Amino acid sequence: MRPSCTEVGLKESEYSEIIKILGREPNFQELRILGVMWSEHCSYKSTRPLLAKFPNAGRSVVQGPGENAGVVNAGGGWGVAFKVESHNHPSAVAPFQGAATGVGGIIRDILAMGARPVATLDGLCLGDRNSANARSLGEGIVKGIAGYGNAVGVPTVGGKAIYDGCYNGNPLVNAMCVGIVPLDSIVSSKTAKPGHIAILVGSRTGRDGIAGAAFASSELADDTRSSRPQIQIGDPFVEKLLIECCLDIHSRGLIVGMQDMGAAGITSSSSEIAAKSGTGILIRSELVPLREDMEPWEIALSESQERMLLIAEPENLPEIEKTAKKWELECAAIGEITDDGLFVIMNKDETVVSLPAEIVGGSCPVINWPSRKPARRSIRQRNVVFSADQPRYIGDQLLGMLSDPNLGDKSEIFRQYDYMVQTNTVVCPGSAISVIRVRENRKLIGMTMEVDPWKCDIDPFTGAAETFLKALRPLWVSGAEHLAMTNCLNFPSPENPENFWVISQSVDGLAAVARDLECPVISGNVSLYNESAGFKILPSPLVGVVGIYENAQKILRESSARDGDLIFLAGPTEADLNGSHFARRTWMEPLSTPFEYLPETEEAFMRRALKVSREGLASAGRAIAGGGLIVSIAKTCITSGIGVKLDIPSSANLLELFFGEGGPRALYSVPPSRESEFVSAWSGIPLIKIGMTGGSELSMGRVMNIPIQDLDKAWRK
Repeated sequence: MRPSCTEVGLKESEYSEIIKILGREPNFQELRILGVMWSEHCSYKSTRPLLAKFPNAGRSVVQGPGENAGVVNAGGGWGVAFKVESHNHPSAVAPFQGAATGVGGIIRDILAMGARPVATLDGLCLGDRNSANARSLGEGIVKGIAGYGNAVGVPTVGGKAIYDGCYNGNPLVNAMCVGIVPLDSIVSSKTAKPGHIAILVGSRTGRDGIAGAAFASSELADDTRSSRPQIQIGDPFVEKLLIECCLDIHSRGLIVGMQDMGAAGITSSSSEIAAKSGTGILIRSELVPLREDMEPWEIALSESQERMLLIAEPENLPEIEKTAKKWELECAAIGEITDDGLFVIMNKDETVVSLPAEIVGGSCPVINWPSRKPARRSIRQRNVVFSADQPRYIGDQLLGMLSDPNLGDKSEIFRQYDYMVQTNTVVCPGSAISVIRVRENRKLIGMTMEVDPWKCDIDPFTGAAETFLKALRPLWVSGAEHLAMTNCLNFPSPENPENFWVISQSVDGLAAVARDLECPVISGNVSLYNESAGFKILPSPLVGVVGIYENAQKILRESSARDGDLIFLAGPTEADLNGSHFARRTWMEPLSTPFEYLPETEEAFMRRALKVSREGLASAGRAIAGGGLIVSIAKTCITSGIGVKLDIPSSANLLELFFGEGGPRALYSVPPSRESEFVSAWSGIPLIKIGMTGGSELSMGRVMNIPIQDLDKAWRK
């Protein structure tokens, strides 16, 4: 008896389409396979037309979307491969293993390009810290990332962590990996030809993770324990061996293609190679090394970790087997590339699956969900009373914001990570940017990661644009030119018309910035159905950007302010309280007018910020983001160990000046000897001198007078 469409995750209309394509009904095994490969997680059937809006070509782009990861030119014959992936549902069910295997999976995506993984970043959206269950999930997730990343030998150099009650039952774990690859040695999944053989290298195959991709394409059950059989189990020590083995094999020209076995396991890796190469593929399930007795469809869909599929000439098999044995890994030729365009699985002499490779690993029908703009919420902005006669108000608000988990010290997380392994980390976690050294071409690579669900909730277009810009500005301020972007689109169910409108608007916002500022999208991931027990997450598009430093000696750091420096604010003096941390802290309701996206202003800011850093016109620089100007000043005091005495024009609106967020603004510490050059560099952009470094307090007349040790205590709380 065949499973129902509901059991395998297919809609009745999709089942009818399958019958139309095949001219027959699919058998039990075929239906299982199509149910997974046509799932949202594998097919992107709800978002493919939206993703087509992203510009993916540019002067630095070597490989855009369509492979396991994107690649940009880093100079000297070397490329940087990078991508971000989600492992949200597994992390909600089994936080340690879910997060750990998310790290392992994204590392293998980079490995599949022929690149050596050199850094990871993690984007975490976790639940309310006051919720015991959410706190337990968060702790398990961080331990999972640390447990896998530390053992596999790839440094976790940065990322982003935020907290909100909407993630209590559905935390988000987005893992990003960066790798280095010779430009003349990039591996493709589109180069298979009839006569090539398919070789499985790595761990034995078991039942862990079967149909995990389909599980990630639906809402979480109220009782997540029922989903635990769909969670993969990782072994970072085997992954380390797999990395070295595959790079060893590749360096000797023994393979023509390579694919990670992630979601949907052997099925996805083999069918995608066939579909992209315009060939067929035959898999012999009895040749797959197993940990236990399994049915052919289980073998095909198992998501057992630490496995790669290699495509090679038959004569290279003995040398590949010899190399795998040296690294103590399983190795088996499990199939061959054919010329019939079919994805076929045989079990001994029986053909159990025979489907067009294109409908398995190519594409399934797109779903055009209805879209409707949400009804405007009732707007009643709460009046926030502030007066100069309340001298402690700003100081009290600042201390409260510094102790907020979203703005406070994140060392509780990153101190669990080994971020110095491989000894190429230049800027460690805790900064807005992460920087690694590429020894092969003597370049420095900068990386950032951002997510801002609160602004996206107010206005998804400008919120997504601002999220992207928040990832770009720290790179510019530090002196890095952006190369390209990767993203993970984390949203609730697309079947709700209002949700789908938000998804569409968010994509439009990201695409606008990518186009206007020439920062192409070269890879990414979509994670939908992030809701559980009737609660859905806020719109949470996450952005990762990679940039390059023209001069390795000219990184402008956030924490290098000196005693006696002049403090400047570059950019508008008044920013938006919409969606700000201050607004949420004081229960200000969002305004009906969204913050603006002004690409010409952003580009002008970029040019000037790069000039300042590259010409050494400032001691320290910090792009203003969460918490606004006053939090940036406080963090400068904390990390530099130097006080700041502020002198603000009396005409300034202190609430918007200090607590507003959004738009291109940066805080600079400038030596008096470079003041005139610095001021000249910002011609055409608002610039005001707001104080001077010195002493051991953050002070401003009667408004506030806070010792650095009190700022530090609140921040580390």
